[in-house]
Amino acid sequence: MRGEISLFEPVIGGRFQLTLIYEDEYAVQGKTTANSDTLEGTFIELIPDKKIVETGVFESDDPAFVGNMVMTWYFEEVVPSTKVTIVAENVPKGIKKEDHLDGLNSTLENLERFVKTS
Repeated sequence: MRGEISLFEPVIGGRFQLTLIYEDEYAVQGKTTANSDTLEGTFIELIPDKKIVETGVFESDDPAFVGNMVMTWYFEEVVPSTKVTIVAENVPKGIKKEDHLDGLNSTLENLERFVKTS
């Protein structure tokens, strides 16, 4: 899977749009198209080095994937690095818990790789 960010306004009230594209032909069915998930959201709270709260809605014709999901990212300094905790609320019922956890863990692993190489 790869992600494309087509809109990113990192201020309170700012919007973002993220499209996740499944590159593996055996991947699960997407929510927006057969091979993609598009999420449009808004930044609700931004506390530098501490917390990000965002809401997001998947583009989907399937009511099982509709809903205003809230994601809260907490950042805690743990010398010599940072602990990141993600809390997801109001996750659409069509998203399987294990798939969501896999996606969040993959996101954190990619973030760690990015930070280590930057």
